[in-house]
Amino acid sequence: MIKRPDYLELLKTAVHHSPITALLGPRQTGKTTLAHMFADNKPATFFDLESIPDQRRLQNPELVLGNLEGIVILDEIQLMPELFGTLRVLVDRPGQKARFIILGSASPEIIRNASETLAGRIEFVDLNGFDLAEVGSSNWESLWMRGGFPRSFLAENEADSLTWREGFIRTFLEQDIPQLGIQIPATAMRRFWTMLAHYHAQTWNASELSRAMGLSDKTVRGYLDVLTGAFMVRQLQPWYENMNKRQVRSPKVYLRDSGLLHSLLNIGDMNTLLGHPKVGASWEGYVIEQVLQILRPKEAYFWGIHNSAELDLFFYKGKRYGMEVKFSEAPEITRSMQTALHDLDLSHLWVVYPGANAYQVEKKISVLPLQKVPELIRQF
Repeated sequence: MIKRPDYLELLKTAVHHSPITALLGPRQTGKTTLAHMFADNKPATFFDLESIPDQRRLQNPELVLGNLEGIVILDEIQLMPELFGTLRVLVDRPGQKARFIILGSASPEIIRNASETLAGRIEFVDLNGFDLAEVGSSNWESLWMRGGFPRSFLAENEADSLTWREGFIRTFLEQDIPQLGIQIPATAMRRFWTMLAHYHAQTWNASELSRAMGLSDKTVRGYLDVLTGAFMVRQLQPWYENMNKRQVRSPKVYLRDSGLLHSLLNIGDMNTLLGHPKVGASWEGYVIEQVLQILRPKEAYFWGIHNSAELDLFFYKGKRYGMEVKFSEAPEITRSMQTALHDLDLSHLWVVYPGANAYQVEKKISVLPLQKVPELIRQF
């Protein structure tokens, strides 16, 4: 089992601060396992809301939950949304001794219910798949190829990993999407998701996708928001720095898990990936996701000027920093990077590449191997 100390610490802090903590993330990222690890050696009660017996135990939830102490874990909370009102009543009672952890995969439903019912009483922790800091930097190629879902990454071989991912995609489309209350045919969403994989790391163009699918711009935008809300897609928003320049204003779209991206593109092994026309885009999305998971900046964007300069990732960590992602053994420092460094007033810009050596190019520009990204946390 791969330990996840950073997430355990985040969960510990959230539970200390708030009577209710929501641990959110895609299905199969290890939310249940993490909750059990957190509750180990503590007085705790666990309810699996996919279990019929546990659903029956909660037929009178206020009575049952109100008598509990310690940690109370409610898994797959989106299956019983009526519990949100019960939790509000319970945590507002004087002398309430329980701390509640709710787990869920359908984040839009949970966040909406929480914001309406549990405002001021709940804290959120987002759980992602494995990252480099957890699996070890030497495993970066396997993590890139297979993605961060535990069962995919830990599979015995590439064929087993690919089979698991294909099963996950099918289950997500046929079961998880309907649970969100969204009536989209699985075949239509699969087609859209696959097309989105081919647009991975590009700026969003609703008109182009809508024409290709024979749908309206509004419909494909809705599909995108569904996948974003379910943690499958990241919309990296543009940063506006100089309003006098013709800046890119549409978000860039990434499939968050590189393993699922490769499955949708029919890429089954590293040799196929290295020869695929989307290898550079795959590398860009993988690096950006690793940086965001490991460094956890509060704000992150991309920046671009039409037909001119651009920057793959711009974020705050006390100061302004930038990252440019290059799938090259010898990345060059470009005029675009110099422009970004100046226009965005960056304290430092890293060029992340798949090589082995880190070196400084200029006072504020360094070339950094992906394997060294976990070490950056020491600088902030």
